[in-house]
Amino acid sequence: MEHREFGYRRLHSLLGVIPIGVFLIQHLIINHFAVYGEESFNNAAGFVESLPFLIVLEVVIIYLPILYHAILGVYIVFVTKNNPNNYGYFRNWMFYLQRVTGIITLIFIAWHVWETRIQIGLGNEELNYGLMESILSSPVMFWFYIVGVISTTFHFANGLWSFLVSWGITQSPRSQKVATYVTLIVFLALSYIGVRALITFAYGI
Repeated sequence: MEHREFGYRRLHSLLGVIPIGVFLIQHLIINHFAVYGEESFNNAAGFVESLPFLIVLEVVIIYLPILYHAILGVYIVFVTKNNPNNYGYFRNWMFYLQRVTGIITLIFIAWHVWETRIQIGLGNEELNYGLMESILSSPVMFWFYIVGVISTTFHFANGLWSFLVSWGITQSPRSQKVATYVTLIVFLALSYIGVRALITFAYGI
């Protein structure tokens, strides 16, 4: 039973990086095209929308992995004991924040999908610059997206560190320390890319 649960958790970790993490990076880069103008974003988004078998790709590569990752992640949140106050170690805090940002990220993704993909699928909206501009025109939604993006990028970057450990890629303390710095850079870089795009959508700068 323990061996099976360990396998489930390793798969959970793997899916968080491939394909979910890869999709996250791609999604943030597409959004960042907004910084170069409305036409640039529309062209980039239009290219993605023109991909053959897009719905199949989204379901198999994005939604099903996210669903598995989310369900097991919520289970882990409720069964795992966190003791950051007792231990106070940096990695223990990262372990705790991973669970907190997991819940925030799940709520954010669900809302974001509702506002974008589902509304587009229902024929109520079109995937273009104006959609995100309209959503982020509300200060409440702007800050909700800021928190959501930062939570998501942290969850991915910190999860990447856990993936490297759980899959035996970083076994020594030194390699894990290096991985901490690398994943911190990943977090800062992706957060900048994501937040910069949100500011452009909301304020045109």
